[in-house]
Amino acid sequence: MSVAYSAVNDRVPMFRVSLILEALRARPALMFWVAALAQATLWTLVPALFYAAPPGEVPLVLAVGHEWLLGSPYGPPLAYWVGESAFTLGGVAGLYVLAQLCVVVTYWAVFALGRRIVGTAHAAMAILLMAGISLFTVPTVNFGPSVLAMPLTALTLLFGYRAIADNWRGDWLAAGITLGLLLLTSYAGLILLALMTIFVAATAQGRSRLGSIGPWAAATLVLLINFAHLYWLERSGFRPLPMLSELPGMLFGEKRPIGWANLLALLAFSHAGLIVLVLVAGGFLAGQNARAPTVERVPLEPFAKRFVYFFALAPALIATLLAVLLDRTTPVGGAAPLVVLSGLAVVVAAGDRIRLYRQRISALVWLGLLLVPPAVIVAATVTLPWTAAVDLEVSKPANAMGQFFTETFRRRTGKPFAIVIGDMRTAGLVALASPDRPSLYVDGSPELAPWTSDEAVRQKGAIVVWNATETGGAPPAALKARFPEMVAEVPRSFDRSVQGRLPLLRIGWAVIRPQ
Repeated sequence: MSVAYSAVNDRVPMFRVSLILEALRARPALMFWVAALAQATLWTLVPALFYAAPPGEVPLVLAVGHEWLLGSPYGPPLAYWVGESAFTLGGVAGLYVLAQLCVVVTYWAVFALGRRIVGTAHAAMAILLMAGISLFTVPTVNFGPSVLAMPLTALTLLFGYRAIADNWRGDWLAAGITLGLLLLTSYAGLILLALMTIFVAATAQGRSRLGSIGPWAAATLVLLINFAHLYWLERSGFRPLPMLSELPGMLFGEKRPIGWANLLALLAFSHAGLIVLVLVAGGFLAGQNARAPTVERVPLEPFAKRFVYFFALAPALIATLLAVLLDRTTPVGGAAPLVVLSGLAVVVAAGDRIRLYRQRISALVWLGLLLVPPAVIVAATVTLPWTAAVDLEVSKPANAMGQFFTETFRRRTGKPFAIVIGDMRTAGLVALASPDRPSLYVDGSPELAPWTSDEAVRQKGAIVVWNATETGGAPPAALKARFPEMVAEVPRSFDRSVQGRLPLLRIGWAVIRPQ
């Protein structure tokens, strides 16, 4: 449906305004909530209904969180604690809800920041554009530090902007809390801390606030929130940023510029849906005589523009540069927290009067960006094991594996299942699905799992698991050399949730009895 508009002069051509645009003008906050909650609902239901095992590194997140440490080789502890709490309350589905709650809070923070800077209608448009950024859809199911860093980054930017603009003490305290929690989630939060410090020092408005108590109270809160983790770093001797002493020697290299360009290109490619939306709604190839309704706003302050552009671009440039220097294939801290202001930056750059062309087609494109990715995931999960015999990690029977090895260990030793040894994925699934929630001894390596040890294995016993790709099901040589007393059992076969044309999943295993 649409509403027709025409000028009083009959010679002026009439154009139509869709009801979606009318809602965007009249009820932009409602449009925001519909968009954010619809996306969150889809990406909660899809994995909860179609995944037999959580994706990615979720097993490792739960294994680390289950130990409740102040720190580990995998980084600061907050994301692992929050993930473990959500899993305890709601199982794996609780993790999916938590991940999408992070997305909704991210969208809300950007919407609140946009409403302050560009007005409510343009802020809602920025959120609609964020549906075209792939980093806010499929990857969010894989909960971890990067996903939790998204809302904390967005909230820090929201409170930080308001604190610098208004100098209200409550905003400074809120910014200190969220930035402190961000640093307790990911060391990449140091990038935002450094950039926030640079922005305050480089702008006249920021420097004028240094004479008040607000910024110093925020800095104190950051230190207090991270005090326990800093104490752990001091006691453990762990170096979270070993690259700092080596940076001068890493700045030059034959492939550094190419690697940096590739990472930036991949980050830009994640905005493909946003770019399509901008081209369709922005009137690309619409012709000079094409007419379109306009959504206007009050002209922006230069300070607001500088803030949005700086924090939309600088974090991505620095995180990708550090990734290249450290020979990583992904930006430091994950890509999603780096693009939280992309939609708002596009809206700011579009000007004070935004014309919306091809409204019906734009609405269909946005709906496609919302519905097609989860539909593709569902279709791939159901059909690929049948059509291409692809072994999907999310189709592995985590519950059956956890139940079998728990019952076996209890029956043979008469004790609770305390430790499982193996790779992060296979042993991790057993650890999270077992009723006893055993500790995960990753590859039997104390460096990868400092919460347990060989001595604990001898005292409590353990089960060693591995993927049995050969008929004999022999254990990996490294595990056999580390635990020579273990005797491999006949591999156990499991049915996948979608078996298709794949052979049965065969898991090799061995029991190490307690002393």
